Amino acid sequence: MRDDNTQDSGSAMRHARFGALPERIAYEDMVEVKQASPRDPARDAYDPEGASDLLSCLAWDLVL
Repeated sequence: MRDDNTQDSGSAMRHARFGALPERIAYEDMVEVKQASPRDPARDAYDPEGASDLLSCLAWDLVL
């Protein structure tokens, strides 16, 4: 048989420690909205010298 007094004191201790949930945080407080940066055409431009470096590294990766 269980002692109801022991169960009640354990329940009271749990309630004192974990009984209250934290306050809810609004979705607006968790999200930050920023404008996207504009695309840089120089970054997207084709660079034949840079492409050869990339391809040579890929070739070496496949060999090694």
